[in-house]
Amino acid sequence: MSESQDAAVASAGGRARAIVAGHGSFAAGLVSAVEQITGRGNLLVPVAVTGLGADDIERTLRRLMAETGARVIFTDLQAGSCSMAARRLLRGVPDALLICGTNLPVLLDFVFADEMTPTDAARHAAERGRAAISVVGGA
Repeated sequence: MSESQDAAVASAGGRARAIVAGHGSFAAGLVSAVEQITGRGNLLVPVAVTGLGADDIERTLRRLMAETGARVIFTDLQAGSCSMAARRLLRGVPDALLICGTNLPVLLDFVFADEMTPTDAARHAAERGRAAISVVGGA
């Protein structure tokens, strides 16, 4: 685990609501933005998969789920390596949920849904994230 992932797990106190995984700095960037806007970034554990193979990603996600109790995984690309690893992992974890194509509105909605279970909050947040996408201009 990277130092930033160790720090994220420590700051979550072992009680993160979700894991955010993606390519490059995707996860850390989104979690940083959530923290800056809401002060609730500690509810999310960012995972960067740079240099990791499919099995390594799956092992990392499985370990983080065990360490934090998180049962929601947010990823960047629907058919990306993070999502594929999470799909394999979820086959043996029926109470877990994967949200692909995550954006900042999804995570903002999720961290404020305290009254919902994490999986219900993630489903609700995914709907809000879809609605937040707009196209402006272009004739």
